[in-house]
Amino acid sequence: MTGLLGLDRTLLWLAGRTMGLWVRPTALPVDEAERLRGRGRRVLYVLERVSLTDLIALGLACRALGLPPAGRRFALGAAREPRAVVSLERRRGWLRKRADRRTPPRLVRLITAALAAGDCEVDLVPVSVFWGRAPTKTEGSWFRQQFREDWTLVGPFRRFLSTLVNGRRTLVRFGEPVCLADFTAPERDPERSARRAARAMRGEFRNARAAVIGPDLSNRRTVIAEVLAKRAVRAAVALEIRDKHLSRREGLLLARRYALEIAADYSPRFVAFMEGLLTRVWNRLYDGVEVLHAERLELASQGSQIVYVPCHRSHMDYLLLSYVIYTRGYAVPHVAGGVNLNLPVIGRFMRKGGAFFLRRTFRGNPVYPIVFMSYLGVMLARGHPVEYFIEGGRSRTGRLLQPKTGMLTMTLRSFLADIARPVVFMPVYFGYERLVEAKTYVGELSGRPKQKESVGGLVRALGVLRKRFGRVYVSFGEPIPLAAHLDRQAPGWQATRLAARPPWLNGAVDSLAVTIQARINATAAISPVALLGLALLSAPRQAMPEADLVRQLELYKRLAARVPYSSDVWCTPLDGPAILAYGQSMGLVETVPHALGPIVRMSETSAVLSAYYRNNILHAYAFPSLIACAFLNNSAMRSEDVQRLAWRIYPYIAQELFLRWPESEIASVVDGVLEAFAELGLLEASPDRSVWRRPRTGTAEAVQLSVLAHSTLEVIERYYLAIALLVQAGREAITQEALENRCQQMASRMSLLYELRSPEFFDKTLFRQFLDLLRERNVIRSVPGGRLSYDQALIDVATDAQLVLSEQIRHSILQVTAG
Repeated sequence: MTGLLGLDRTLLWLAGRTMGLWVRPTALPVDEAERLRGRGRRVLYVLERVSLTDLIALGLACRALGLPPAGRRFALGAAREPRAVVSLERRRGWLRKRADRRTPPRLVRLITAALAAGDCEVDLVPVSVFWGRAPTKTEGSWFRQQFREDWTLVGPFRRFLSTLVNGRRTLVRFGEPVCLADFTAPERDPERSARRAARAMRGEFRNARAAVIGPDLSNRRTVIAEVLAKRAVRAAVALEIRDKHLSRREGLLLARRYALEIAADYSPRFVAFMEGLLTRVWNRLYDGVEVLHAERLELASQGSQIVYVPCHRSHMDYLLLSYVIYTRGYAVPHVAGGVNLNLPVIGRFMRKGGAFFLRRTFRGNPVYPIVFMSYLGVMLARGHPVEYFIEGGRSRTGRLLQPKTGMLTMTLRSFLADIARPVVFMPVYFGYERLVEAKTYVGELSGRPKQKESVGGLVRALGVLRKRFGRVYVSFGEPIPLAAHLDRQAPGWQATRLAARPPWLNGAVDSLAVTIQARINATAAISPVALLGLALLSAPRQAMPEADLVRQLELYKRLAARVPYSSDVWCTPLDGPAILAYGQSMGLVETVPHALGPIVRMSETSAVLSAYYRNNILHAYAFPSLIACAFLNNSAMRSEDVQRLAWRIYPYIAQELFLRWPESEIASVVDGVLEAFAELGLLEASPDRSVWRRPRTGTAEAVQLSVLAHSTLEVIERYYLAIALLVQAGREAITQEALENRCQQMASRMSLLYELRSPEFFDKTLFRQFLDLLRERNVIRSVPGGRLSYDQALIDVATDAQLVLSEQIRHSILQVTAG
């Protein structure tokens, strides 16, 4: 191969033209030309190994992106090279080829000439070539998968076959350019500078290979042996041996059994096979998979350990995220799953795809959590991306659940033990237009017990392949670098990072969990189905005249444009009539003819499911809806009163919906919403903007404002119910647990009496969170004996709620509580 690379330019050009007939590389990133032009330096490409096929693939990629040609002559000082390429690794030997990783002589010559001429303004650009690993292309046949890229060192013949078979499935990945001058200072020794540059480039190649195909985990036994050799595991086993009087062999076998129960058995070829299978499944189930902000994968993967932290809506989440990541040219993450999913046969397949399993509780077993945390630490240290759901389980209501921080804590502690590789958390949002588990969720919300996962249940679920489920949205949020987060939350954390449990750890974990949930919401996808649910569930009996519904849908779209929840939120491009037509095609709504104009309505089952889809985006309209609530019971309000009401209720609804604004920004957000309402005709402002007045009753704008307000009105009703029950019980007369139970019972009763379609209205967890925050903000407090007391601050909250809630609603709540 080295001899072939010595061909003159003409023969190399002919070889490139010939290979170009069937080799079609995909080059990333696509903006590489602008990035290099912006730096204004000459370019020297660095390949991982000496390979004619890699060199030609690089040339084709340079031509496609408009980059400086790799085959051009390269002059640097007195050095004259036939090509602008340096290859780091060569193969040596006759019968048994081996890798030669000594510093390339060409690199030494170029650096020597650059130092002699005083000209080191050259960009070294690492270029990785992966045959059979092009993003957004399926792997094709089983035969192709045998020649795809992995960590194995292959010979020229296998490389030739890989070129033939996977020529159109090739990824050329350009790394971050590095100036040659960074390696020559301060001693200006050519040999040492060349070694430093080669070492840095090899690190870039390792990171690129780990990002695209994952780290080398080919031997599961090796990983388990590394886990069992950890000092923490050995110490835990020693304690178990002492406490339970086991032999040393029994203790080690116990730890090994736990490691086998936990560990994945990742198989790149199985993943490649599943990609082709899942492509067919998605095409059958969904009308499309919309991927938003996928460019963040590239930004986060540059030398970092990625931890994917998606929301959890469906069992499809595992498969969809792995599929999306893999088809864009990145390594499939190892996914943490509950041990309940480790089913016969199915569990083995899941391990092959990268799943590792954990028990729901670690209590009463001191060895298991140490083995699990050590396994997680090994995965992070090896650079393999990891994925887990911090909500713990699937949301049955469509809202984000309060996070469970166990996995986050273990990730932080693993990072603190070894901070060699930076850790980046990647929030991911899932939005479905129809859930595969829809019937199951409806049953569970109706009081049916949760069904356990089983092989039989999976076989019965195959019937869903005959149905259509609309579109699904996968959106990547803004990455969260862990070190930067710790710098904000615990300045000087490096000094105490090796402590058994740093005093700032719990606070840092809790704030990280809330930040992750807020960034998931900040990258939401507003789908047509979600908008229909938002509008119709705010109307009496889930029905509206068609003209009013279309106007309301158009209003939601204009609000998303005028006062967007965040710059990352995506909104459907369909207009109002098209959204309605789409909902009809999905069977979500029906139109009833009437002499005065058609009526659009939902069935009872559709209303329950639509509450789920509405809750996916409720946070995006929470603030406009809260401001609208202030005008339900008041024809006019002063700006200062609107600001006070928003300030009073925002902390509670922000905790419940994971809203993204700090309390210091509330005033400016309220001003922005009021101005948007004035532009849209929903409010009229006095000349000095001190008083705001709602439209005249009966106008289209008044109807729009009322429907918008009802989106969050039930939230305020729930808060008022809890306060009314506490005041009714009296000071120091009821414990928090008893109050939570009473709130749940009363809310369930109201839901039956008034046909409320929101299952979360009587969710006991939400009442607990509300009462906990009241205690945290010193609105209520516990006295000896665990009973709750309050003072004037609680009465002020109730008084402000009366400004929002109509007399009829307040009387309804008080009537139920009195009963």
